[in-house]
Amino acid sequence: MTSQITFYLSKVIGIKIYDSEGNRIGRILDVLINPDQDPSMTTESIRPKVVAIKTRINRQVHFLDFSFIELKRIESKYFFSCSQIVDLPETQVGFSISLMKNVQDRQIVDINGRKLVRVNDVRLVNIPSGTFVIAVDIGIEGLMRRIGIAEPFQKFLPLFKLNLPSKFILWDDVETFDHTNLNIRLSQSSSKLQTLHPSDLADIIEDLGKKERTSFFASLDEEKAADVLEELEPHAQVQIIESLPIEKAADVLEKMPADEVADLLDVLEGDKVEKLLKEMEKEASEEVRELLEYSRNEVGSLMTTDFLSFKKTMSVEETLAELRKQKPDPDAIYSLFITDNSDKLTGSVSIRDLVISEPNILLENIMNRNTISVFDEDKIDSLAEIISKYNMLAIPVTDKEMTLQGMVVIDDIVEDLLDKRKTK
Repeated sequence: MTSQITFYLSKVIGIKIYDSEGNRIGRILDVLINPDQDPSMTTESIRPKVVAIKTRINRQVHFLDFSFIELKRIESKYFFSCSQIVDLPETQVGFSISLMKNVQDRQIVDINGRKLVRVNDVRLVNIPSGTFVIAVDIGIEGLMRRIGIAEPFQKFLPLFKLNLPSKFILWDDVETFDHTNLNIRLSQSSSKLQTLHPSDLADIIEDLGKKERTSFFASLDEEKAADVLEELEPHAQVQIIESLPIEKAADVLEKMPADEVADLLDVLEGDKVEKLLKEMEKEASEEVRELLEYSRNEVGSLMTTDFLSFKKTMSVEETLAELRKQKPDPDAIYSLFITDNSDKLTGSVSIRDLVISEPNILLENIMNRNTISVFDEDKIDSLAEIISKYNMLAIPVTDKEMTLQGMVVIDDIVEDLLDKRKTK
């Protein structure tokens, strides 16, 4: 039968460490773990291994290599004996995570629950191949264990037919913060945080403090950062952009739709806006500048310039081939806009009509010539009524000469639409 000892961090912090002859060496001040999965673990689960114990010997701090330390439990008490005093190399200490300093009492991301939680205790297991972290305790029991009143309560509660709820998160579902420099401590080469949906990451970021929020955001790749920034509340967007270096902020903004960037820049100070626009690539910058020229109550300020249009002389087969090539986002193909050779709006065609038509048929033969559109200088107030009346998911926007400028999707005006319905 395999020997196994399960214990909590709170139960071993402060206890004595002895040498092989039974002499006291010091007390446990902290426990360090390797954030990566140990090669000896054969399962797919992530179980960071304990690599060192922090203690003080003759008033000097030491990080004792855990390879030379043995853990024993006699009844309810734990004993640590050190066969040889060997310090863990400084390079390994710098790479390790300190459970007391970086995990205990800290906020962590519950990947499974997609939220921030606070760690009340850490659960570990000692087996022949080593000692590993298996879970964090975020429940009331963990908190009471920390202050030494869990056991008395456990004896007292049955009298009232109550129990002390415990709540654990497996380490597999945890992403920890390194609070020594406010950066994300990645437990793998690719952070588990990158697997979360942008809206989930946005919720997590909004719950963080300003410094942690910026560091968290800065750890994301540019594509993910752009998606997350779109999901953040306006105040959080502004705080992050203002705290990032101009170069980093510009790189992220370039990955976002121009209309979203224009909305964000519209609330920043003029000097900051100009610096960002100059740092952005010329094409992206010019697109945003054009949108910024519209007043806030004009349709042009709300439209997106990320749309698809096709010439009326194109065939169904050519159009489908172009769609496969561009792989547009879902909201870009609510309706396909058709233009003439001068880019003037002449009609629209639905994906359904496109799919069921013969490959060689031209778009001008299947398009709807009575397409509802709005001018870029129209008032935003008119959009809700038009989209509601005609059941449209997206509406094309043109200038006075009917040249296609962009489109407005229902997501951008849904709040306005709901407000109008409430007042009816």
